[in-house]
Amino acid sequence: MNPITQEQEAMHFIMYNSKIFRNTQIYLDKLIKQYELSSGTFSYLIILENNEGISQNKLSEEVGNDKAMSARTLKKLIELGYIYKRQHESNSKAYRIYLTAKAKDILPEIHEKIQEMLLLFTKELTEEEMSITMRSLKKIFDSTQRLKNS
Repeated sequence: MNPITQEQEAMHFIMYNSKIFRNTQIYLDKLIKQYELSSGTFSYLIILENNEGISQNKLSEEVGNDKAMSARTLKKLIELGYIYKRQHESNSKAYRIYLTAKAKDILPEIHEKIQEMLLLFTKELTEEEMSITMRSLKKIFDSTQRLKNS
């Protein structure tokens, strides 16, 4: 049996990451469809939950989407009644974003569904494997962030 080359290992790493991301999106879309949300929209609500009043630009940055994509997503969330915008006090071109009562009502349910999803995905991992995986993913994320921002 031939050992895996570094190039093959790199390709497996990229493919597994892509497939895990896509599988997670598909499953999450099913879980939150009843709220008319998707894997692309719910993250805005999650970030706003602890950062109400954040600027639209900062929210885009936190989610990791460009300003145009964020503007479209925020428009949809406003139409669905989950968020509202207020003009920034010191900058008339900027907006602060807030959750509505409707969003605050569904967020505990969404957190519960995400927790259930995580348990399903990781049920075959020991506590130690889960801890190592999370630390490793955080390190990889930090590295990719530095590269992205350089």
